[in-house]
Amino acid sequence: MRRSTTSAATSRRRIGALLVTELICALFLVGRTPSEPVEPVVAAPASLTTPTAASTTETLSDGRTVHLVGLGGVHTASLLARIGAEMDEAAQAVTAFWGPDWPHEVVIVAAGSDAEFGSLAGGGPDIAATTTAERIMFAPGAAAMSDGSLRIVLRHELFHFASRTATAADAPRWLTEGVADFVGRPATPRPPDAAALALGPHASRGLPTDAELDGPDRSRAYDRAWWFSRFVADAYGTDALRALYLRACGPGHPDAVTAVRETLGADLPTVLARWQHWISG
Repeated sequence: MRRSTTSAATSRRRIGALLVTELICALFLVGRTPSEPVEPVVAAPASLTTPTAASTTETLSDGRTVHLVGLGGVHTASLLARIGAEMDEAAQAVTAFWGPDWPHEVVIVAAGSDAEFGSLAGGGPDIAATTTAERIMFAPGAAAMSDGSLRIVLRHELFHFASRTATAADAPRWLTEGVADFVGRPATPRPPDAAALALGPHASRGLPTDAELDGPDRSRAYDRAWWFSRFVADAYGTDALRALYLRACGPGHPDAVTAVRETLGADLPTVLARWQHWISG
């Protein structure tokens, strides 16, 4: 199974009528092949917070309230139970990077079917979760993920949820996704082939483009975004990475060259050269 990644919504993804346009989607292969039939789009329920037997409300150790909403489905209850068990540490991971100033009400919805997930969240067969300013929604296929993969997806999406109001619609995705992976993925040691994995055969390309993040080799593109965020945190400090995010991704943000120079104190080519040396070291 392909590891979890996240990308901004594009025109090729249908967006449900109840969702705002700025979807951020966590991509994860959940088992359906392209030849399998696609279920018809279903109507949206009147309220995504209508309780079912699989719906609960929990209070986290930081005082936040998490509404775990099940919309039906065989594995919904077990999926929500696994998510609920991870929420405290996920919230702590987000706060450790972002600070405590993010919503105190979190709604997490588990769709009852692929068709429902497609209708409400615009998610296709390889998408595990989507995030908007109102909620995080998981696809039924997320129930098949390992605990480690689910933990990464949850923290990644929870960071997107926490940072939504500070993130412009045209924020650079190499940074929004790289930072979300920085929060979501464990800080494992760099493997011996990290440079090849992250930069590939064309290291001069530098930061991944939107086309690469959406393309057939998107896993490598997401790795490059993640490794860049890890480099900034390691070389300049975690506070500098957060400052870069706020400057480069916030409403009215300047171009990336200006944001990097203002927050890291160096021009972008110099920072990229340092990154490539760091990841190869």
